[in-house]
Order: sequence, then C-alpha cells, then structure tokens
Amino acid sequence: MTTGRPWINVTTLGDLIAQRAAEHPDREAIVFPDARFTYGELEQVARNYARGLLALGVGPGDRVGYFLHECIDSAGILLGAAKVGAITVPLNARFKSFELSQVVTHSGMSVLFTSRPAAPDLVGLVNETFPEIQNGAAGALELVDAPELKATVVLSDEGAPGFLTADDFDRLADDVDDQRVTEREAAVRVRDTAVIMYTSGTTAAPKGAMMSHEAFCRFADAALVGRMGVQHDARIWTALPMFHIGGVGFALGTLYTGATYVHVGFFDPAVAARQIRDEACTIALPGFETIWVPIMTHPSRADGDLDSLEVVMCVGVEERLRQIQDSTPNATLISCYGQTEACAFLSLNELDDPLDMRVTTGGFPLPGMECEIHDPDSGAYLEPGNTGELWYRGPQAFDGYFRDPELTSEVFDERGYFRTGDIVRMDVEGRISFDSRVKDMLKVGGENVSAAEVEGYLLTHPAVNMAQVVSAPDDRYVEVPAAYIQLKDGAEATEQEIIDFCRGKIATFRVPRYVRFVEEYPMSGTKVKKVDLREDIRKDLADQGITEAPTITSG
Repeated sequence: MTTGRPWINVTTLGDLIAQRAAEHPDREAIVFPDARFTYGELEQVARNYARGLLALGVGPGDRVGYFLHECIDSAGILLGAAKVGAITVPLNARFKSFELSQVVTHSGMSVLFTSRPAAPDLVGLVNETFPEIQNGAAGALELVDAPELKATVVLSDEGAPGFLTADDFDRLADDVDDQRVTEREAAVRVRDTAVIMYTSGTTAAPKGAMMSHEAFCRFADAALVGRMGVQHDARIWTALPMFHIGGVGFALGTLYTGATYVHVGFFDPAVAARQIRDEACTIALPGFETIWVPIMTHPSRADGDLDSLEVVMCVGVEERLRQIQDSTPNATLISCYGQTEACAFLSLNELDDPLDMRVTTGGFPLPGMECEIHDPDSGAYLEPGNTGELWYRGPQAFDGYFRDPELTSEVFDERGYFRTGDIVRMDVEGRISFDSRVKDMLKVGGENVSAAEVEGYLLTHPAVNMAQVVSAPDDRYVEVPAAYIQLKDGAEATEQEIIDFCRGKIATFRVPRYVRFVEEYPMSGTKVKKVDLREDIRKDLADQGITEAPTITSG
C-alpha cells in the first residue's frame, strides 16, 4: 500500500551536490555577501577541494578542519571532504588558543584551513597555538603538540611560514586526476561520519559529536521538506555560523531541497535586514532571539525589509515569540527543540499549528525520532504529560562522541536512546517544550526553579531587552537566582526596581536576589555562556564577603 509520501533520498553529501548540479547547474545554490555559487559552480569548487585533499594524502576517515571567518569556502571544504570520505571538523571562529588546541589535537585533524583577512587574525592565533608551524615545511608538518596535523592552508594569496596558500593548494589539486575523486566518492557510505561537531556540555572539555551523511539527509527531509514544505524555489536565510550545527545543517538541508541558501556572513543586523529584502528570502532561520531581536528592532530597518518572508523559525520564551510574530505578520513563526546531537532540530512545529501552540511548544518530534522523558534523578520512565529529562533515538541522532567511548557508553542506554541532559515538558500528545538543562535547574531551598521561566517573566518589564538567570551560591538556600539584564536602548532600571517588579508576581523562591546589568553577554557561538555568568556572580559575592542573600518577601 502506498501512502503518497515521496521516498527519502538518503545519499552521501558528495553525491548530493553532484546530483543537484546535474539537475539544475545554473540555479543559485549558496549566497554570501561577497560571493555566490550556482549548483554547477559549487560542485566544481567541491571537486577542487577534493583533489587538493587527495594530493595532501587525506584518506577515508581522516579529519579536515576549517577555522574561518564566515565565508562561502566553508561549504566547498565540507562537500569536498565528503567526496573523498574525509570528516569535516568546523572550528568556532571565536576560539582562543586553549580551545583551538583542544579541538585540533583531540580531533586529530590532518589538514586545517584558515583565513587571514579581517579581525581576529586567525593565522596569528594558529601560530600562537602551534608555534612550531612557522618553522615547519608547508604541507608536511611534524608538530610535537599536534602530531596528526600535516598541513595548514591559508585561503589567501598572502602566505605565512609553514602554511600553504590558496594558490599552492590549487596547484596541488591540478595535479590530481578527477577520476580519483570519482573513485573515492563511490566508496563512501551513507552511515559514514561526515562531520564532527564539537559542542560544549557539562564536562570540562568540548565533545565531538559524530554526524553521518544519512543524519543530514534525514534532517533535511523531515524538517525542511516535511515540516516547512520547502521547495526548490525557496530562498533560505540564516546568520547561524558555519561552525554551528544550525549553519551547517541548514546549508546541507537547503542543498538537499535544491533551494538557495543565503548567509549574512559577519553578522550585522542592519545588513541582515537589507539582505533578506534584496535576496527576496522566503524562509528565515535565525534560530535564536539573540540573532532575530537585533534585526527586528534595528532603527535602520525599513517597514518592507522582511515582507518576503513566509516562515521564521526562532526559539525563545513565549513573550518574545509573540513579539516576533507581531513584527512579521506576513510570515508564520514556528519554534523547535534543537540540539547538536540531533542534527539541529529534534522537534518542530507544523505551519498550521495555532499560534498558542507555536509559541509555547517546540512541536512534535520529526518523523523517525522516538522520544521519551525520564526522571532526571532515578532514570524512571515518565508518561507523556510530565516534565523530565529527554531521551531519544532515531536516524537523525549522532553516532557517539569521537574518541570518547566511555562518555558515549554513559549517555546511551542499551536500547540506543541518548540521554540529553535537557529537561523538557512533553504534553499528552507528545509535543516537546524545552525547560532547561539539568544543570540549569536551580534548587532554591529544596524548590526547583527553571531559569527559563524567570527569564520569561523578566522580559515583561518594559526596560528589559534580554535576561539571563543563573545560580548564585548561598549559605542558607544553597543557591539563589541571579539575573543578568541587558536593558533596551535608552532605558534605565535599578537592581531594586527589577527585584520589586518580581516580588508578589512570581514565587518568592524564583525572585532574583541579585541583579547585574550588562552591555553584552559572554557568548559561545550563538549561546550565552552561563558558566561564565555563574563564575562572575560567585566571584563578585566572594569579593564583597556576601554569603547569604537578603530575605525576599512576597509583597
């Protein structure tokens, strides 16, 4: 019996771009502010990277990293590596020497692409991290601190000691017969690892989540085709970095659909609004309110800049999502529950869901993804309709953490369900709504406090633009809420005013005992680094000799 649903086209990423290039070579595939490729051009760029990697001795399963400012080359490198069975490792362009060293050495990458233009100086940072490179032979490095790294390539005509230039790399590629790429493509399997995404967690070091070719295809088919109804004439905009699962997943998902991927490059909200207008984008995937709110509220944004949009996908608290929907009345706002290990989206709203459902839930799990909730302490299964730790399995799920079998065995149960460490609400019909991380739950005098709930209430204050709530140590209650507030332009507020705004409106144990005002938050990609905020308030209180928060009454 047929269901009318089209077959899922699961393939390797190298074959995917080759297929799309054969189908419509002249259609725009990917657009950045300073460059754009058709599908035919992107296929040729990818093959050039594949030939160059073969010339450098890259074999199946070898890791290839990119440490770049936002640029179109990221897609070419990823697809080129996929064609020869190598694994791409995107590196956060905000890394400093410590994080860079961690990921380069842990991943054991053999080739690292970087760039010289713009600030920060990434080549300088690579040299600071691995000073031996400057005395090494370009393309044949022998580093004590990173023994698996054999070549560093700067995508510029301006060279650096120990680095191959873009011209050097192209000359190497020219010496490799294209047939070798074709032969290697034929040997790549859909279940092979295509990308290792390094993600922060509760451990001291970042973890490398292994994502297969199939996982990206399944994500694209389920989320973009199935839930969003994306067709080849869509123009999909995002600002999520190409070192983030969203940036990578949305790019590959767009190529899967045969549509056009539009990226803002370096994020500037004024430029972003104009780009959405000028490129006639139909779908915006900002992902996070930290990206969309600056666009939505920027003083230079014209009334018609966002009129081409039909869909906006953003997560956030209910109050903020309603504001976003009001600001883009021509588009349907949808939300999700997302995670690196789920290849971007695990769940996503339907376009025809009522507004109340789209701003209060992350929708149903995507097809094929099986989800359960469990008691975070005992691990006991909980029926839908409860709040607990999310466990899931399915074809989009990652395959474990690279070079960390012990951690991998800890986070998967015997049935293959991944224990996320996220606290979610699952309604009786199975919709998922993110609540907090297990570690982001405060326990104030024995009472559980969701940081997200307090943040949502703080956003209703007329002067508050953004709010982040973390735990502050306390001798009486063990921990109490502390709020880091970013005010709206021109607005003023005091610590006591914010506290008084909460008193009597939310439960006393949820009221922030401390309020700090910030111009900007410490960020990791697109996420606020709450661990830094927790350390900041801990140190601040210790310096002042404060061990117990003031008593808060309800009125």
